[in-house]
Amino acid sequence: MSQVLVLLAAEPEERISFRDILAILSERSFAILVVLLGLPNCLPMPPPIPTISSLLLIMLAVQMLVRRPEPWFPGVVLRGSVARRDVLRAVKRALPIVSVLERWSRPRLIIFDRRTGSLLGAMLLLTMSIGMLLAAPLVGQLPYGLAVCLFGLGQIERDGVLVLSSMVAGAVGVVLSASFIYGVVLGIRNLLF
Repeated sequence: MSQVLVLLAAEPEERISFRDILAILSERSFAILVVLLGLPNCLPMPPPIPTISSLLLIMLAVQMLVRRPEPWFPGVVLRGSVARRDVLRAVKRALPIVSVLERWSRPRLIIFDRRTGSLLGAMLLLTMSIGMLLAAPLVGQLPYGLAVCLFGLGQIERDGVLVLSSMVAGAVGVVLSASFIYGVVLGIRNLLF
């Protein structure tokens, strides 16, 4: 994963298209793409980047559920691009953390490698991606972004502990989102009554 991040940071173009990103990944797994799409939600990024990455993650999760052999995206998505400075900023912040996680992780609790486990993992990713899309802006998206990145790294490294850690981070996201919704409803109720 850290090698992929370094390759992305080395792209010379001012804007990097989604097609270019997929070309860098070539025949690599869905999991690397999951991490790359989760990163914008781990860091404060300008809108609409977090929303777009959440929608793309939902597409990926559905494709994993139907067991597509490789990711597919419509042409309009492939032509979309992101500014190189945004990619560099994300890579600069994420690379040290990814490197530490890569050194720490190892194949263990590999239940998510089996067919049933991979379907459960795809459903978990779909749930987290939808939660990320509906989360409160900025703060609410951060735990979901972390959860998605941990899930992807767990898939890459075949580390069930990282996947289980993603569930914990996702649960924190649910609590934050529920608290935000409760606060909004309470505020509206106090204004009206």
